[in-house]
Formats: sequence, structure tokens, C-alpha cells
Amino acid sequence: MAYRIIALLFLSFMFASFTVKELPVLEQLDEVLGQKELYIKEKYATIDALKDEVKKYTLSQDNHNLYDTYLKLFNEYRSFKYDSAYHFLDKAKARALVLQDSQLLDKAKIKEGFVLMSSGLFKEALDTLHSVDVGELDRNSQFQYYAVKARSYYDLADYNKDERFSIHYIQQGTQFLERALELAEPNTNEYWATKSLKRMKQQDWEGAEFAFKYWINNFQLPSEYYGIATSSLGYIYSEEGYPQKAIEYLALAAIADVKHATKETVALRNLANELFKMGDLEKANRYIGLAMEDATFYNARHRKIEISKILPIIEKAQLNKVESQNNKLASIVILLTVLSVIIIVFLVIIFKQLQVRNKSRKAMADSYAKLQEMNKSLSESDAIKQEYIKYFINATSDFINKIDHIQKSTIQKMIAKKHNEVIPNLKRYNVKEEREQLFHQFDEIFLKLFPTFIDDFNKLFPEDQVTAVKRGDLLNTELRIFALYRLGIQDSSQIAQFLELTVSTIYTYKARIKARSNYKEDFDEKIMEIRAI
Repeated sequence: MAYRIIALLFLSFMFASFTVKELPVLEQLDEVLGQKELYIKEKYATIDALKDEVKKYTLSQDNHNLYDTYLKLFNEYRSFKYDSAYHFLDKAKARALVLQDSQLLDKAKIKEGFVLMSSGLFKEALDTLHSVDVGELDRNSQFQYYAVKARSYYDLADYNKDERFSIHYIQQGTQFLERALELAEPNTNEYWATKSLKRMKQQDWEGAEFAFKYWINNFQLPSEYYGIATSSLGYIYSEEGYPQKAIEYLALAAIADVKHATKETVALRNLANELFKMGDLEKANRYIGLAMEDATFYNARHRKIEISKILPIIEKAQLNKVESQNNKLASIVILLTVLSVIIIVFLVIIFKQLQVRNKSRKAMADSYAKLQEMNKSLSESDAIKQEYIKYFINATSDFINKIDHIQKSTIQKMIAKKHNEVIPNLKRYNVKEEREQLFHQFDEIFLKLFPTFIDDFNKLFPEDQVTAVKRGDLLNTELRIFALYRLGIQDSSQIAQFLELTVSTIYTYKARIKARSNYKEDFDEKIMEIRAI
């Protein structure tokens, strides 16, 4: 009975620290946080280089370049440090006044509205934006104006949290966001950032999830946009009741923020809150502390207030947990003392059993060594197959390219009426037929090595999305792209050269195929799991 009690107490003590499933992305986040100062150092290096440009343009009195450089410095500081961002924005406004350019001044005011909003000065942000003459702005600046204005009202609603006023703020934010969406160029980062935000603010969780995922999967997102998209997905999954996914995407957003040296952020705070709800108090306490450090460094007033509401709760829960674990540990120590004599007897028995087990382990080790040798032999055989195929592909492709060159040269000479330099029978080389023959030979060899490839490939898709091969063909273009990938030829430029396609076409094929599959996130890994004979 005593043994059962100690086992239960010990297990409850051990598992108290593992209420949240360990995710690799959290380990990656901790690793990136360990290099936080390195990313900040890189940020300052970029800033110092821009300050050198300011000195150069100040000496030459080049006000246009001074204005542009001050805005570049603002962009470096805008999500990093509020006071510095505002300082350089003031300097940019001063240059615009010297240049007597009202459009440049209004563009600076739009950025001023953004940084005021980021610092929690919502009234000041809106007052600044109201002073902008929107009708004089170009299309892109009008988009920026309405987008920042929408964000200001949305953030004000989040900060206010009073339904009597928040509903009005959200409605105004949505109106301005719709105007921004009308001005955004379709199929751009700005368009999908705006469309995704609109769906999220309308609490269309399913539509917002689709929009953000489409944005991430089909566009090359800069770090700051990637952080916004993943952080928003984390928030959406939290609202939908998927805490594991929420934690994963919030961690990805926090990683992007650290790498971009972003201090005005909510990802770490929301991640800490999710971990707290899941019971991982240690990580939650550490992350909320780091979130407070970032908010203080940036001087984001509203972020500090939001964090200060949950920080004491997490800290108290962490202290209670430690106290509870200490009490359990004390009980365990007492019971272990009582059971120490019994354990000594068990140790004698276990020692005898270990002697028998060691003999078995030695036999298993010998078998394992033989198995390793066999595996090594099989790996070598597989490597030879792959090298042969790579050589075959390269040699044949080169041969066809030479034939193509000879044919073109011959035709040019015929046009130039240099008949005596032409060997007439060269015209029988048909590059298209040769390349089709090459593809056919490649398909035959590949399907000999991977006879179940087509069936295994189609299992990765819904039944209505499987790939069909035309009669007479062994593989089609889609299958060949991933056949080459399975053989280890994963460079898109090499695949494009072999298939006589452009690199962008290869990327399009890959994106479209992955979008149809059941495994959008790990499609490439599933391809590599398809086994040869």
C-alpha cells in the first residue's frame, strides 16, 4: 500500500511540469530568445549605417534624401523604440516643411499616426490623421492612411473594452478598412493583410483562418508581415478553442518578432496567456516577463497596462505551484525513507536480474551490429541507384541540348544558303521527340525503383483531387516534378532545366499541388516517405 502511495505522489509531482505537450516550435523560440541580443545588435548596425547617410546628406544640404533617410530611420524604429521613431519622424516633417511639399508632410503624418497608435496615444493618433488632406495623396498613401486609421479605431476598441463605445469604434474601423481594401492592389501583401484583418475583426473565424493561411502559403511575407499573420492565426485558434494550434502559431509570431527586433508586439503576451491556461506556468511566467520588458523598452503604454493585468496572476499561480510541488516532494522523501530497507532488498534481486539481462543485451548487441551492417549495405545500394539516375538525367539532358544547338545551327546555315556546310541528314534529329523519349526512359527507370509511387502520391490528396495519367504516358509533369524531388533533385532550377520549364512554373506547380493535398504543411516530407522496392 505504501508503495502505491509513493508511486502516485511521485507521478503527480513529475507530470505537474508537463501539462502542455512539448512543441518543437517552443524549443525553437527559446533558442531564438537566447540570441535576442544578436538581432538587436544587427538592428543597431542598420540604424548606424542610416545615421551615417544623414551626416552625408546634411553636409550636402540634400533635403530630399534627408527626408527619405529620416523615414528609413523611422521605419527601423517604428516597432522597436517609440521615442526614437518619433524623433526621426519629426526631423522628416521638418525637411518636408523646408521643401514646402505638403504631400511629403502628409505622408509623414500618416506614419506619425501609426507610431502614436502603437504607443497607445489613440486620441493623438486620430487627431494627427484628421489633419491629413487625403484628397491630395496618391493611391498608395491613401491606402496607408485608411489602414492606419482603421487600426487606430480597432486598437482603441481593444483597449477600451466597454461595449457602449467599443462597438462604435469597431464599426468606424471597419468602414476605414473597407476603403483601404478598395485602394489596395489585388494579390499583394497589403491586400491580403487588409482582407484578413477585416474578416478577423468581423469574427468570421473560418474566413479569417483561410485568408491568413492563403496569404502565408502564396506570398513571400517580410518578417513583420509574417509576425502579424502568424500572431493573428494564433488569436483565431484561441478563439475557436484550439489551444495547441494557438500556441504553435503564437510561438512562430514571437520568433519572427525576435528576429526582426520588434518590441511593439502582442505575440509573447498572448503566448504566455495560452500557456498559462494550459498549465505550463514556468514558460508562461518567463514569457510574460519578457513581454513586459519589450513593452517597457518600446514605451507602449497600452501594452504595459494589458500585461500588468495578467502578470501578477501568472506569478502567483507559479508560486502556488512551486509550493505545492515542495509539499509533494516532502511527502515523497518521508515515504522513501520508510521504504529504503525494502528498496535494498529489491536491489539485490534486481542485481541478479541484471546479470541475466546483460547476457541477453550482449546477444542483442551482436544482432544489432549485423543489422547495422545490412542497413549500411542497403544504403549504399540505394545511393548507387540515385547516382546512376542523376548521371543518366544529366548526360541525356546535355545530349539533347547539343542536338538542339546543332539543329538550330544547321537551319541557320540553310537559310544563309551555305549548303556545302550542311549535312542534310542532321535534320532527322527531332529535339521534341528526343526529349519525350528521355522522359519516357526516365519514367520507366523511376517506376521500376518506385512501382507504387503513383498510388502513394494520390493517397496524399482527397479522392476528387487525385492525379490522372493520360493513356500511353507513364507519368505526367506534376508527377515528374515530385519524382525528381523524391530522387533528391530538389533544386527548382535543376528541375526546370530538365523538364524544359521556367523556375516560376515549377514553383506554381508545387504551390498548386500542395494546396490540393491533405498535407499542406508537410507535403514534401510525405513525398520523401514513399519507399522504393
